[in-house]
Amino acid sequence: MKDGVNGVALAVFIFFFLAVTVMGFLAARWRKAENDSLDEWGLGGRSFGTWVTWFLLGGDLYTAYTFVAVPAAIYAAGAAGFFAVPYTILVYPLIFTFLPRLWSVSHKHGYVTTSDFVRGRFGSKGLSLAVALTGILATMPYIALQLVGIQAVLDVMGVGGGENTNWFIKDLPLLIAFGVLAAYTYSSGLRAPALIAFVKDTLIYIVIAVAIIYIPIKLGGFDDIFAKAGEAYSQTNPATDKPRGSLVPGDANQWTYATLALGSALALFMYPHSITATLSSKSREVIRRNTTILPLYSLMLGLLALLGFMAIAAGIQVQNGQLAIPQLFETMFPDWFAGVAFAAIGIGALVPAAIMSIAAANLFTRNIYKDFIKPDATPAQETKVSKLVSLLVKVGALAFVLTMDKTVAINFQLLGGIWILQTFPALVGGLFTRWCHRWALLAGWAVGMLYGTIAAYGVASPTQKHFGGSSAEIPGIGEIGYIGLTAFVLNVVVTVVLTFVLRAANAPDGIDETRPEDYTADAGDAGVQVELPPATAGSSH
Repeated sequence: MKDGVNGVALAVFIFFFLAVTVMGFLAARWRKAENDSLDEWGLGGRSFGTWVTWFLLGGDLYTAYTFVAVPAAIYAAGAAGFFAVPYTILVYPLIFTFLPRLWSVSHKHGYVTTSDFVRGRFGSKGLSLAVALTGILATMPYIALQLVGIQAVLDVMGVGGGENTNWFIKDLPLLIAFGVLAAYTYSSGLRAPALIAFVKDTLIYIVIAVAIIYIPIKLGGFDDIFAKAGEAYSQTNPATDKPRGSLVPGDANQWTYATLALGSALALFMYPHSITATLSSKSREVIRRNTTILPLYSLMLGLLALLGFMAIAAGIQVQNGQLAIPQLFETMFPDWFAGVAFAAIGIGALVPAAIMSIAAANLFTRNIYKDFIKPDATPAQETKVSKLVSLLVKVGALAFVLTMDKTVAINFQLLGGIWILQTFPALVGGLFTRWCHRWALLAGWAVGMLYGTIAAYGVASPTQKHFGGSSAEIPGIGEIGYIGLTAFVLNVVVTVVLTFVLRAANAPDGIDETRPEDYTADAGDAGVQVELPPATAGSSH
């Protein structure tokens, strides 16, 4: 690590940060409509076309944490960290089957959140509340982890001083960055990250293209890189008394690898920010096109993961694995291009953090504030509340990451994936059938949440007694697998069994306000419906 502040890299970083700040505030005038509503502030007027949606979803899903954590996992443990690549490949055929249906019914009825759909489909505010609380709970640590990415970059650039520096001086750059983020998100809503995503993704593609060519040339080629990585992984880790990792996952890790990839694929588009970006699209066809071109990001992710091997070959030594890639960039790149790389990571934190805070705020406003506190809230009041809550969410995430150990934030993110997966039966199942009873779905959700949390609490690691990972023994099988997927299976079993029982007992069902044709409607057919006849209850399609 270079001594002191890397002035050239910092200057380049500040230039790009100022540029996206100006863009963030100017976004308030981009396609701005006259009415003040959540459709406008929280979904960009549902007006984004194919390319804007592609950049927005890419900026939303491929975050600073992805940029830092995926190669950091490779750096620490080897090929097991590559699970992120197959899961992003699996996810796109999956979402091709249900996202267009969600877009259509949401556009038809004016749904802003997944909880809006669940309430309308099953006639249950309780189930809607469960989905909303899960979404908010899972999103908070995700926002905090974007801060971890920015902090890693600032630390490597030497900004903020050492560990003995006054906390305010040390964290001031981070406070300024998120103060600016909060300001332009408040004024511009979803339009701000949508516009900035163009810069963010362009920078990331440039940095990865250069890194994948330039760094191997400096390190003697990929043969040398893999040889040095293999040698490093074969060395015994004194904390575990086992090899540090491997270039190829062993037989013992195959269940873990496969279940983690599948569970993560199922969970990714359950996150509120993924759905918010999706519902901002102007047509059903935009969603279908995006599911076919988004895999380009998976190619980028595979190349990005290789940076973990390069960090080992370059002799990067860090106590905190999250610093490995920023440190690799500073060591291998000229100072000016290191600044470009750091800007890519920093802006890669701001875009998803903005979308996540908007998504969490929309859930609170629509499914807690309006459903339970002020049912007669006007569109303008909804927007005002959502803007204020988006600020509180950012402040909460900032406090979280400044006051807690970074590993705590990472562990809560592992829990976030386990939790958000438990909303899959109500959301995706509800898009195709209404057979599952609302009370059964709520019970299944509760069982999945409880099992997943308790199982994760019992996982230890060399550095901590609880929440040390996201994998544990699968009951009845004996293999080690992803806790979230095990909890999801229990969730589905409970839901199905209780649905048979409740339907046999003629338990009261809620009113379905949707119709079969709503799930295939396009923009030209959309007209917001408020209430449909009770005769639609119990329909399935």
